[in-house]
Amino acid sequence: MSNQKTVSTSINFLFGGTAGMAATCVVQPLDLIKNRMQLSGIKISTINIISSILKNEGILAFYSGLSAGLLRQASYTTTRLGTFEWLSELISKDRQPNFLMKLLIGSSAGCVGAFVGTPAEVALIRMTADGRLPLAERRNYKNAFNALFRIAKEEGFLALWRGTVPTMGRAMVVNAAQLASYSQSKETLLNTGYFEDNILLHFTSSMISGLVTTIASMPVDIAKTRIQNMKIVDGKPEFKGAIDVIIQVCRNEGVFSLWKGFFPYYARLGPHTVLTFIFLEQIRNFYKTYSV
Repeated sequence: MSNQKTVSTSINFLFGGTAGMAATCVVQPLDLIKNRMQLSGIKISTINIISSILKNEGILAFYSGLSAGLLRQASYTTTRLGTFEWLSELISKDRQPNFLMKLLIGSSAGCVGAFVGTPAEVALIRMTADGRLPLAERRNYKNAFNALFRIAKEEGFLALWRGTVPTMGRAMVVNAAQLASYSQSKETLLNTGYFEDNILLHFTSSMISGLVTTIASMPVDIAKTRIQNMKIVDGKPEFKGAIDVIIQVCRNEGVFSLWKGFFPYYARLGPHTVLTFIFLEQIRNFYKTYSV
């Protein structure tokens, strides 16, 4: 009977952020590799990035920026899931939301979560990118909070929200793409008769969803990454905005460079989604079983 205990909305917010943080501990190296590839400015393979990190920085460098990654989950994921639950409950009072409404709710929740999580995102991008710079140019942030403090002190408080627009745009694309493709994949796989509603179905649907989401969101993601990592030279920023980044990348590196880091991005997005929901279900079950 204790396992049937309901979980309050506020506790669900907490569990969502915790599950996201647990998943990040597993996929952080893939996030670092993806960021390095997007910032390289040249054609480079995943193998070359991995080899360079192992040779020049050591194996522990794959977890550079972990504190910022955890802070991002604590802020972005918690806010995103909280907003989604709140909006869903609000709309459900009048009528059950249809598929299109769920897409809208998901996009809105992603947008709000991205705004709240942008400072941690800026810190994460810079910390994962630091090792690729010459020693004299490295920022050498000690941890996520040191990064946030120094950015605000050295560049101004608003610099913490650098790249907010493409970050929010990416979040809206990701949430809409994930929701639509995950739901459709799950339905189609169930109809084949080869799958049941279990972890295997969730895993397969999540990986398909991750592929669709990766293709749709990577151009916005690379614009976000470069804007958040850019330096101000003689009072002038490297890029004027997300569109300027995309134009320059296409002009100087080729159109397909908008999907640079595709495989580590996809390898991160799919498993992170799966792990987040697996951890979330386990935490909820534990809470329902052992809470007073």
